[in-house]
This record gives sequence, C-alpha cells and structure tokens, in this order.
Amino acid sequence: MALNYIWIGFFIIAFLAALLHFIVTGDGDVFRAVIESTFTSSKSAVMDIALPLTGVMVLWLGLMNIGEKAGAVNFLAKIAGSFFSRLFPEIPQKHPAFGQMLMNFSANMLGLDNAATPLGLKAMQGLQEMNPKKNTASDAQIMFLVINTSGLTIIPVSILAQRAILGAANPTDIFIPALIATTVSTLVGIIAVAIRQRIRLLDPVLLAWFGSIIAVVGGLTWWMSALDKERMEIVSKVGGNLILWLIIVAFITAALFKKVNVYEAFIEGAKNGFEVTVKIIPYLVGMLVGIAVFRASGAMGYIIDGLGYLFGLCGMNTDFVPALPTAFMKPLSGSGAKAMMVETMQHYGADSFVGRLSCLFQGAADTTFYIIALYFGSVGIRKTRYAVTAGLIADLAGVIAAIALAYLFFG
Repeated sequence: MALNYIWIGFFIIAFLAALLHFIVTGDGDVFRAVIESTFTSSKSAVMDIALPLTGVMVLWLGLMNIGEKAGAVNFLAKIAGSFFSRLFPEIPQKHPAFGQMLMNFSANMLGLDNAATPLGLKAMQGLQEMNPKKNTASDAQIMFLVINTSGLTIIPVSILAQRAILGAANPTDIFIPALIATTVSTLVGIIAVAIRQRIRLLDPVLLAWFGSIIAVVGGLTWWMSALDKERMEIVSKVGGNLILWLIIVAFITAALFKKVNVYEAFIEGAKNGFEVTVKIIPYLVGMLVGIAVFRASGAMGYIIDGLGYLFGLCGMNTDFVPALPTAFMKPLSGSGAKAMMVETMQHYGADSFVGRLSCLFQGAADTTFYIIALYFGSVGIRKTRYAVTAGLIADLAGVIAAIALAYLFFG
C-alpha cells in the first residue's frame, strides 16, 4: 500500500511542479520534458536494466544451483546460522536461504553489484518459498530488503574513481566518513526493523556479531586509510574479484567432489534467470517512470529550495543544502544520484565541502525504491507493509550521519 501512495504522489507532485513552472515562467517545454521522460525511462527500464540483467541472472542463478547441489550454500548457512536465526527467527535453522543471504551481503560489502543483485534475488526467492502470504512481504523479507537498501559497502570504488577523474587532490579522503555513514545507515535500518518485529537486540549472540562486524569495519578503515589512492584501488579491485572467483571455484570443486553433474546443474539453475527478469519488468517500468516524471517536472528543485529557506529561518548553517539533491535522488535512482554527485563536484569542485558531502550521500545508502521494486517484484509481492518506511529511516540516518561527518572531517 505504501508504494501505491508514493507512486501516486510522484505524479501528483510532478503535475503541480510542472504547472507552477509554467505559470511562473510561461515555459511550456516542461510538459514536453515530463512526457518525454516517461518514454525514455520506460525504455531504459527494459533496455538498460532488465536486458543486461538477464545475462547476469542466468549466470549467477546457474552458479548458485551448483553451489546448492554441492552443499556449499548449506555450509555458509551453518556459519551464519546463529546470527541470522536471531535476525530472521521465522526461518528454520541451517536453511539454504541463510547461505544465499550471506553471499548477497558479502557481494554488496565488496562493491560487486553485478553479482550482488542476482544473489539477492535468489535469496528473496528462497524467503518467498517460506512466506505463507505470497503477495505480502514477510518479516524476514523486510529485514533482508532493508539491510540491502542501507547499502553497506566497504570500499566505494566508483565514488573514489569519479573523484580522481574530476581532479580531487586526495580522492580517498572521503573513504573513512563514507564507511562510517553507511555503517550507521545499516545499523539504524536493522534496529528499526528489529524494534517493529520485537527482535531482542541485546541477545549476546547478536551483540557479539555486531561487535565483530564493527571491529572488522574499524580495522579495515584503519588499514585502508593508510594506503594511497593507487594501492586502495588495487586492493579493492583485486580483493573483491579474487574472493568472488574463489567462491565460483569452490562451488565447482565441491560439486565435482560430490559427483554432481556440474553443467546440468548450471543449466537447471540458469533457466530461472530469464523468468525472473521478465517478472520484474512491469515493476521496474512503473517505478522508474514515476521517478523520471518527478525529476523532469522540476519538483526536486522546488523541494531543495524550500528546505534551504526553512533551514535558514531556523538559523542553521546551510552549507550542506547544495549537496542535498544527491541525497534526495539516491533512494530514487542510482544513476540519477551519481549524475547529481558528478554535477555537484563539477560545479563546486571535487575538494569543496559540498563536493565531498555529495560523495558521502552517494555512499551512505542504496536506491531504496529501485531495490524494493526489483526484489519484491521478482517474487510478485504487492503489499510491502512497513518495508518502505524502514528503508527510508535507514536512508535518513545515513544522510544525517553524512552531514555530521562532513562538518567533522571537512567543515
């Protein structure tokens, strides 16, 4: 129901913003821009997202099926079982979904988006098999989705690369605050969902796992902060891809050891890739068109200007306001947020306060509405319950943390 109101809201706000623009400026091209955005975004949803995703889905669902038949996914489930069984109490212990989720979270943390998406969709299918109400999101699916929307990434490779391209004196100077911001977003998202689901967060096992995760993130932060740009890029590229390659090799090796017909297992799993991609197309088109209309109408600019005025009336330091377009666009569109980030750095400078803050916004969370449309659409869920609210709470926490950290590190 939440997505229904949000989607309608996109069109209503877009219509009012376009009408206001026409009344104030007399420029009727805004209506043409809005209509063109519907065709462009609907085409992009299929040609730029769904079709390229098909090949990746076919590959990784095939590899995941090899891993499942070899017992590798069950092995991963046992490793994380004690932790996930408390965050996802409705899932039976040692269920393969735990292994699937662990692989998805690992790929996300390593910044391996191409692998993370099909792994996440596979995990969502596993959770859907246990969902008693097939058109309504279960508690486990909401927790899984919110962790994904919080976008915990250890090394934001694309952001660092873009800063280097735009001439930043030290492209990696946003690494530590970006990592802290995305960690805050993830923890707040988990806590928000846990409170709603009445999960006992003070459980010793959960506290031990959270403490370990924070310690690992802190250790990596300390180690990576000592590296220069070139070495950090090498570590991020080689490390992430090496781990992914080792997973593939481990799956195939384990399958051979268990005398699994590897090729047949791959084909069996790969067949589902095309089916899943076709299923998500209507959800992608609907969400991306709504977002495109909202953006093309100029509504985003009016909202940013209004917020800047209100913050000024409250006597707040408004240095952060010019970077807000990236923060507002991030839950709606990853490519749109990246464009906003690049545009901000080009206008204000990559080493400016605003330029750096826009990078922190880009790395603090993930594209909430896109992920909801993609993941829930893949299993036909229409009633999202509180998933959108919890995802946006995590996004807001990331934004607030990014602003505070920007003032602390660069203010």
